[in-house]
Amino acid sequence: MKYYKLHLIRHGLTAGNLEGRYIGSGTDLPLCDEGRAQLTGLKQRLSYPEVPLVFVSPMLRAKQSADLLFPGVRQLELEDLREMGFGKFENRKVEELVHDPEFSQWIDPTSHAVPEGAEDRIAFYQRTGEMLMKMFEYMLRTHTEEAACVTHGGVIMSMLAQHALPQRKPEDWMTDPGAGYSVRLDAEMWMRDHLAEAYDVVPEGYLDQED
Repeated sequence: MKYYKLHLIRHGLTAGNLEGRYIGSGTDLPLCDEGRAQLTGLKQRLSYPEVPLVFVSPMLRAKQSADLLFPGVRQLELEDLREMGFGKFENRKVEELVHDPEFSQWIDPTSHAVPEGAEDRIAFYQRTGEMLMKMFEYMLRTHTEEAACVTHGGVIMSMLAQHALPQRKPEDWMTDPGAGYSVRLDAEMWMRDHLAEAYDVVPEGYLDQED
């Protein structure tokens, strides 16, 4: 059986991540020195796949991560791989937000509240689910059997919760900076069910590292 493989990887650390800030598509931060060093260390110690194509979010932190992890590889920038827009909560510290009733209401999955300037949760869910479909359909159409995608943690969680086997809640697909999941599909299964199998973590050996 012929499989198409896509490796979904979260970008490296930014200063906002280290400071515990809520960083979405409204804050275009670069990688910080710690983030660059972490990705360089991962690439030296572990094995990232060799691919001919990298799909990448338009956010600077994702593009810089793709440059470090896949130097010289062709990139295809896709607007809908950006992180969710957090509106009025953008760039605020999580320790402050946990005491904000409006924030608590927004993160409740049963709530339909949309804070000022934020992206609607349903719209985010739809665009990320469609984005995974579009990437695989591009790979099928161009006979690209393996590719990587450097994007954001929330995007990866949403895509896999909708289209990956085994079926899990979004929070169960959380991943660390510079790491992620490898998914594969055969054309018939994807066209019929729009499902892919999450079969490994990336980079290879990531879970075997000592704490």
